[in-house]
Amino acid sequence: MSAPYGTPGRAARSGVRYVCTVDKKNALRAGAVAAGTTLMMLLMSSPALALTRDDGDDPGPGLSVIDTIGLFVVAPIALFAVIAGLVMVLDKSRKAPTKA
Repeated sequence: MSAPYGTPGRAARSGVRYVCTVDKKNALRAGAVAAGTTLMMLLMSSPALALTRDDGDDPGPGLSVIDTIGLFVVAPIALFAVIAGLVMVLDKSRKAPTKA
Protein backbone atom coordinates (compact mmCIF):
# COMPACT_ATOMS: atom_id res chain seq x y z
CA MET A 1 0.00 0.00 0.00
CA SER A 2 1.48 3.38 -1.00
CA ALA A 3 1.38 6.64 0.92
CA PRO A 4 -1.13 9.23 -0.27
CA TYR A 5 1.67 11.68 -1.13
CA GLY A 6 5.38 11.80 -0.90
CA THR A 7 7.86 9.04 -1.45
CA PRO A 8 6.67 5.48 -0.94
CA GLY A 9 7.77 4.18 2.42
CA ARG A 10 7.61 7.56 4.14
CA ALA A 11 4.96 8.44 6.64
CA ALA A 12 2.38 10.93 5.46
CA ARG A 13 2.85 14.44 6.78
CA SER A 14 0.35 15.51 9.32
CA GLY A 15 -0.38 18.95 10.66
CA VAL A 16 0.65 22.19 9.01
CA ARG A 17 2.61 22.12 5.78
CA TYR A 18 4.79 25.16 5.33
CA VAL A 19 5.34 26.42 1.84
CA CYS A 20 8.70 27.95 1.00
CA THR A 21 10.53 27.44 4.28
CA VAL A 22 13.94 29.01 4.75
CA ASP A 23 16.50 26.93 6.55
CA LYS A 24 19.07 28.42 8.90
CA LYS A 25 22.00 27.96 6.54
CA ASN A 26 20.42 30.04 3.77
CA ALA A 27 19.29 32.72 6.23
CA LEU A 28 22.78 32.97 7.73
CA ARG A 29 24.34 33.10 4.27
CA ALA A 30 22.00 35.91 3.17
CA GLY A 31 22.65 37.84 6.39
CA ALA A 32 26.40 37.45 6.02
CA VAL A 33 26.32 38.65 2.42
CA ALA A 34 24.16 41.67 3.34
CA ALA A 35 26.37 42.55 6.32
CA GLY A 36 29.55 42.12 4.31
CA THR A 37 28.26 44.25 1.47
CA THR A 38 27.18 47.00 3.87
CA LEU A 39 30.51 46.92 5.68
CA MET A 40 32.49 47.13 2.44
CA MET A 41 30.41 50.05 1.20
CA LEU A 42 30.95 51.90 4.49
CA LEU A 43 34.69 51.24 4.48
CA MET A 44 35.18 52.23 0.84
CA SER A 45 33.13 55.43 0.97
CA SER A 46 34.96 58.64 1.69
CA PRO A 47 33.86 60.99 4.46
CA ALA A 48 31.65 63.93 3.58
CA LEU A 49 34.31 66.46 4.54
CA ALA A 50 31.65 69.02 5.39
CA LEU A 51 34.03 71.07 7.54
CA THR A 52 36.37 72.02 4.70
CA ARG A 53 35.14 74.56 2.19
CA ASP A 54 35.39 74.03 -1.54
CA ASP A 55 36.54 76.73 -3.96
CA GLY A 56 33.63 79.00 -4.81
CA ASP A 57 31.55 77.75 -1.88
CA ASP A 58 29.29 80.54 -0.66
CA PRO A 59 26.68 79.20 1.78
CA GLY A 60 23.69 81.35 2.55
CA PRO A 61 22.31 82.16 5.97
CA GLY A 62 21.03 79.23 8.02
CA LEU A 63 17.37 78.46 8.62
CA SER A 64 15.72 79.34 11.89
CA VAL A 65 13.88 76.69 13.92
CA ILE A 66 10.49 77.96 12.73
CA ASP A 67 11.64 77.93 9.09
CA THR A 68 13.00 74.39 9.45
CA ILE A 69 9.82 73.04 11.07
CA GLY A 70 7.68 74.80 8.50
CA LEU A 71 9.72 73.52 5.57
CA PHE A 72 10.27 69.92 6.67
CA VAL A 73 7.14 69.20 8.78
CA VAL A 74 4.25 71.55 8.03
CA ALA A 75 4.74 71.83 4.25
CA PRO A 76 4.72 68.03 3.58
CA ILE A 77 1.68 67.53 5.82
CA ALA A 78 -0.16 70.39 4.10
CA LEU A 79 0.76 69.03 0.66
CA PHE A 80 -0.49 65.57 1.64
CA ALA A 81 -3.75 67.05 2.96
CA VAL A 82 -4.31 69.03 -0.25
CA ILE A 83 -3.66 66.01 -2.49
CA ALA A 84 -5.82 63.70 -0.34
CA GLY A 85 -8.61 66.31 -0.30
CA LEU A 86 -8.51 66.69 -4.08
CA VAL A 87 -8.62 62.92 -4.55
CA MET A 88 -11.63 62.60 -2.24
CA VAL A 89 -13.50 65.53 -3.81
CA LEU A 90 -12.83 64.48 -7.40
CA ASP A 91 -13.48 60.77 -6.82
CA LYS A 92 -15.85 59.48 -9.52
CA SER A 93 -16.16 55.88 -8.33
CA ARG A 94 -19.08 56.59 -6.02
CA LYS A 95 -22.39 55.98 -7.70
CA ALA A 96 -25.33 58.31 -7.20
CA PRO A 97 -28.09 56.89 -5.00
CA THR A 98 -30.79 55.23 -7.06
CA LYS A 99 -34.49 55.66 -6.39
CA ALA A 100 -36.33 52.45 -5.64
